[in-house]
Amino acid sequence: MKHNENNSRLRRHGRAYLPAIAIANTVRKYQPKSEILFVGSSRGIENDIVKKAGYNITHIDMYGLNRKNPFANIKTAYYFFTSNSKAKKLIAEFKPDFVIGTGGYQCYAPIAAAARAGVPCAVHESNSIPGKAVKMVEKHVDRVYTNFPGVADKLREKEKVMRVGNPLVSENIVTADESTKAELGIPEGTKCTLLSFGGSRGAAAINENMLSFIAAYAKSHPEIYFVHATGSVGYQNCMEKAEQSGITKLPNVRITEYIYDMPKWEAAADIVLCRAGAMTISEMALGKKACIFVPSPYVAENHQYMNAKVLADAGAAMLIEEKDLSPQSIRECVEEIYTQKEKAEALRRNIEKFALRGAAETIFKDMQELMSEELLKLIKEDAK
Repeated sequence: MKHNENNSRLRRHGRAYLPAIAIANTVRKYQPKSEILFVGSSRGIENDIVKKAGYNITHIDMYGLNRKNPFANIKTAYYFFTSNSKAKKLIAEFKPDFVIGTGGYQCYAPIAAAARAGVPCAVHESNSIPGKAVKMVEKHVDRVYTNFPGVADKLREKEKVMRVGNPLVSENIVTADESTKAELGIPEGTKCTLLSFGGSRGAAAINENMLSFIAAYAKSHPEIYFVHATGSVGYQNCMEKAEQSGITKLPNVRITEYIYDMPKWEAAADIVLCRAGAMTISEMALGKKACIFVPSPYVAENHQYMNAKVLADAGAAMLIEEKDLSPQSIRECVEEIYTQKEKAEALRRNIEKFALRGAAETIFKDMQELMSEELLKLIKEDAK
């Protein structure tokens, strides 16, 4: 392994590209001459995100196991074996000083190749339960960075676990004063702002039930401002339903496809109803939001439900499983938060406990220590 303080190389892959960008930004902040290379899928959205962030990206394609169609795993096996040789070649050519992944099957080959080459490496797990990819690489890495408490109990290499939180591109919390609320168009006299969304593409179950809830509740509660983002899929259908129910004419309702100034709306929101992805939870925790989480049941190992349950059990959020989602269940949660001020304050106070700030900085410092340890190890071996 070669390491130059002024020209370190960070080799990084992962499906969670935003935490990776946060780590890369921190490396660049302290070591501007570092050479940073991302690795992702040739078909993934990370290509656009990484390039816009100003970093180079190369590709090693991998597929996860398809339990519904075993024949599709022939392709998975092919990519698994070819990815190993590609990763070995990449490590030999790029000569990284450190390799870090954030889960996903694609991080296995690069991390395994780096470990075999004696390169210090790590993996970050943002969810409350470690994914299969993290379990695959834990024996290869020097460190497993985690976000949620208790993840170490679900891993074999417990001594490698270091809880750091989620690396965020920005931890600057926007404050919503009266001028911000006026800028957003929130009517004067609003006592509560309810923000709801299901992601950039949207979530059919959240859209359907939120629109029905708003139709039954908004007119009799003019003091509550309802803001719902439908996402791109089903937007036209949602707008048709909203117009038919008459809620688009109400001054305290805003239905939109996508919220571009989300930090401001999150700051202005008193109650947030959304999915329970790890990044979303981290943002909500930093903003001390009273949340109603509706986990997506369509994700690997049902990890969103497990994320939300950890918070719900800690009195840090309210949880509605999608199978139980209805206008009535939404109403019960909203009313509990809106009418019980102590409940709302407890949710905000408890969710803040999950906000570990400076995760990228912590990871960067630990990376330096791991590289120093590896260097000392090599010096001792050479001295024998």
